[in-house]
Amino acid sequence: MAERSFAAEVEQLRRGAGEVIQAEGILAVTKALLQSGVAYVGGYQGAPISHLMDVLGDARPILDELGVRFENSASEATAAAMLAASVHYPLRGAITFKSTVGLNVASDALANLASGGVTGGALIILGEDYGEGSSIMQERAHAFAMKSQMWLLDPRPNVAAIVDAVEAGFELSEASHTPVMLDLRLRSCHLRGSFVAKDNRPPAMSVRDALAGPRRDVSRIVLPPASFLHEQEKIRERWPAAVRHIQERGLNEVIEGDLSEVGIITQGGLYNTVNRSLELLGCSDAYGNTRVPMYVMNVTYPVIDEEVVRFCRGKRAVLLVEEGQPDYIEQALNTILRRHGVDTRLYGKDVLPLAGEYNSLAVTRGVSRFLQAERPDAVEHEPRLLLEAEDPRSPFAPRVSGAAVQPRLPGLCTGCPERPIFSGMKLAERETGPHHVSADIGCHLFAINAPFNIGATTMGYGLGSAGAAALSAPETDHRPVAIMGDGGFWHNGLTSGVGNAVFNRSNQVMVVVDNAYAAATGGQDLLSSTAEVPARSTRHPIEAAARGVGVDWARTIDNTYDVAAVRDTFVEALTAEEPGPKLLVMQSECQLNRQRRVRPEMRQALREGRRVTRERFGVDPETCTGDHACIRLSGCPSLTITANPDPLRSDPVATVLDSCVGCGVCGANAHAAVLCPSFYRSDVTHNLTPRDRLTIRLRRWWIRMLSHGLESRAARLEGS
Repeated sequence: MAERSFAAEVEQLRRGAGEVIQAEGILAVTKALLQSGVAYVGGYQGAPISHLMDVLGDARPILDELGVRFENSASEATAAAMLAASVHYPLRGAITFKSTVGLNVASDALANLASGGVTGGALIILGEDYGEGSSIMQERAHAFAMKSQMWLLDPRPNVAAIVDAVEAGFELSEASHTPVMLDLRLRSCHLRGSFVAKDNRPPAMSVRDALAGPRRDVSRIVLPPASFLHEQEKIRERWPAAVRHIQERGLNEVIEGDLSEVGIITQGGLYNTVNRSLELLGCSDAYGNTRVPMYVMNVTYPVIDEEVVRFCRGKRAVLLVEEGQPDYIEQALNTILRRHGVDTRLYGKDVLPLAGEYNSLAVTRGVSRFLQAERPDAVEHEPRLLLEAEDPRSPFAPRVSGAAVQPRLPGLCTGCPERPIFSGMKLAERETGPHHVSADIGCHLFAINAPFNIGATTMGYGLGSAGAAALSAPETDHRPVAIMGDGGFWHNGLTSGVGNAVFNRSNQVMVVVDNAYAAATGGQDLLSSTAEVPARSTRHPIEAAARGVGVDWARTIDNTYDVAAVRDTFVEALTAEEPGPKLLVMQSECQLNRQRRVRPEMRQALREGRRVTRERFGVDPETCTGDHACIRLSGCPSLTITANPDPLRSDPVATVLDSCVGCGVCGANAHAAVLCPSFYRSDVTHNLTPRDRLTIRLRRWWIRMLSHGLESRAARLEGS
């Protein structure tokens, strides 16, 4: 069950030549692939490119009609290895995954692919996840392009430009026999715009055609002595071919301006931000009519020496806007200018931040410093965002004390089935003491924050168990705990983690959070998903897979909301005397996906007048002790504090907000931890049936009968 369906949007993919399509960036990329005659597509989901896999999945009927092979890859390495189909055959292939982390996983396959080269166009579509909104370490995909000498496209954030870049990427790949990387930043993935469509093209050669006529060229295989020649081929043949193609096609753009003695060189993906900064300074408008000449690098690797020299020659100074570090392009430009005897001064990281996202504030400040130094008369406006933060006119001037604003750390959703896992682990620590916890990529990583404070390291997707390997010696009494999700388990964890632990007899407790989807990447189905998916094979239990590689001690908890059972299972695993790793599979459906499914069903039932019952939990304020241990043990966003209704008690009491989804963890925690019995469950029923109304009348009658005479007896006791 993906995060959302694109079944309606994908119908636009059928539009033909001359028709205008209004679409989000991801849908535009898909249409561009079909227009380019792609033969096969694969990939692994990951923000901000996850939806490309979802769109392709919903477009499967169209892909089948065109004869395009599509599959959800088990990992980024699997996807990258698919491109081997383009080594010997003129098959256009595309894969997609999340930038740096995906490239880390796929690096081995891509390095071999780039070494031998390709016959058909090979395109790697990357979702660049860089900046403050990122969920990964801050690195750039640029390094991988340089390392393996694959060409890197970074198109302007414009839907039509992105479509053109996809088509140009295949052509560049074929012209230079080199894989091409297409970098799509967060804004490019989700911006909306229009472009003029072309007809979809069936692949010139299909996968079926390739299988019918096998080909083999030993010189393309990465094996000595051919592998020694590949490096020379890259430099002597492929690189010059790529440069010629980029120049002939005009993939990079020069935008003229009347301030000819200065200029700006920018990565294509930053063009909109740079133009906005110039607009704020009075040097451009919203339509890109700039006074400052610009060289837009829609291809950021390789750098085209002749184009750089041509743009810079005769200019007093040029500013390079290159996001992130290291300053790969700035170093290359300095070398190019010096080698060609061009004395143009190059500004870059000296006026722009050395690292971090280049948002409008960062770029406007950098462009302003550059122009104030080289052409101060060009600056017509001084936007308020350039004012010092201490200036009350600045939009960044503090409105309240910084101490009064508490940071809002990322956390688990309301009703998340992973919350009781960590509550149970904390309760188990009462008996076993604290343990080193090796965390993993996924929603469960939020447990490192309060109130759980669980997790010491995270080394990569599916590497939770591997991250605890050095601390898992057989003779240790205080064994480490390793956590991974079901997505990480199938991605890399089964071999690199579980298999490794079995092989080395690691004395660790491995926890696999199984919520039926790859929840952290958008709710995609997995091998262990319970859904029946016609095009895929599911319902393969995680415990069975782990036992298949040699795990002897394994338990599956099919209801993580039973905090007491979770606690007891942790204690059992942490104290078991059997040698080797212990596996705990914690199963409960992702609450976010469950609500996406249940809420529409509930709304439909209400519209039809059918009976609907919704569980809600609450706190009895008269029973609540006000020590808030329940909050410290849960951290649920729906569990908070409110004023104490008792005028003689000043401490606030716990309360449950209307956002409660009725998972029951708050009450289960209170019971398992032996806290105050203040939680209660109530059923909110809509569209009552005659039986419901009769039941209500009987209950009220019975309560009156049981309480009859209580008030009069109490009054007599008070009087005596």
